[in-house]
Amino acid sequence: MSDARPEISAMSFEEAMKALEQVVNQLERGEVPLDQSIALYERGAALKERCAKLLKEAEERVEKITLGDGVPTGTVPVEGL
Repeated sequence: MSDARPEISAMSFEEAMKALEQVVNQLERGEVPLDQSIALYERGAALKERCAKLLKEAEERVEKITLGDGVPTGTVPVEGL
C-alpha cells in the first residue's frame, strides 16, 4: 500500500500531534467505515505513543538553573521526570 504520509517514527512531536488530532477528528465524526475506523484507531495509538516518547525525551533534557548567591552558576539535569 502506497502512503504519502511520513513514517510515524520519523515525525516530530508537532507533526505527530497534528496527525493525532486529525485521526481523533475523523473518528469523532463517525463518517468512516468500521474497517477504516479500526485502522485509524491503530494509527492514533501509534501516534500517541510517538508523542509520549518524544515528550519523555524532552522532559529528560530539561535542566534547572542552579543559583549561587542569587547568580546562575550552571545547570543540572532535572531528576524525577
